[in-house]
Amino acid sequence: MKNQASTPNAPGAPFLSQAIISNDTIYVSGQIHNKVDGTLVEGSVKEKLDQIMQNISAILEAAEADLDSILKVVIYVTDMAQMPELNEAYPTYFNKPFPVREAVCVQALPLGATIEVSVIAVK
Repeated sequence: MKNQASTPNAPGAPFLSQAIISNDTIYVSGQIHNKVDGTLVEGSVKEKLDQIMQNISAILEAAEADLDSILKVVIYVTDMAQMPELNEAYPTYFNKPFPVREAVCVQALPLGATIEVSVIAVK
């Protein structure tokens, strides 16, 4: 069985779910650094990551969870040169023990974004 979690407080698209909950596990779709109105946040890696984590937090709240519920994070970047700044900001969103994490460099991301993050959390 699966249920959808959604919120107007994070960007969405008509062809995907913001999150799916199955057996108390929450699968959050990849989030880029865009606002609810669809505009991309430009600026530093930290500013982009702040927007992404706000989006993820809003979706998790709709699923009755929070950032401390995250088990796994997958980060996609278009340039590995972003990783030092990202690694500096990343731990500020979590309490220990930190979620497991993967970082993957890709050629391109939706809407011209440079960072995308997806997570798996548990209720």
